[in-house]
Amino acid sequence: MTPPQRQRRTPGQGTPAQPAAPARKEGEGGNPERLYVVAGPDGERADIDLVTLIVARSPDPPPSATPEQAALLRLCVAPLSVAELSAYLSLPFSVVTVLITELLTAELVQARSPIVRKALPDRSLLEAVMHGLQRL
Repeated sequence: MTPPQRQRRTPGQGTPAQPAAPARKEGEGGNPERLYVVAGPDGERADIDLVTLIVARSPDPPPSATPEQAALLRLCVAPLSVAELSAYLSLPFSVVTVLITELLTAELVQARSPIVRKALPDRSLLEAVMHGLQRL
């Protein structure tokens, strides 16, 4: 990115013309006041990270749910990570964690850590099993 260039003015000139601001795409920038309204004044957060899987207990959101919470519950019919939810909702991770915290306290969603794949089993054990099956 190149730094902005200063325009030289003479004493008789007025203010220089401002370049037109680039058009924003939807979801870019964001309005900080809206994020505060979505997250609420408390802003409490559960201890979750980007790979924590969230699953809705019921696909139907309650009538008292905010639009963001309802969208989150509809998305979480199948397990999704917090990073995926943040991307699908076009909300920052911090706001999504506040929404998930509210849903966790209302027991509308479950949070669970991802399944960690274990290391491959020992090759000698696999060969012993294979030889045992071949003898049958």
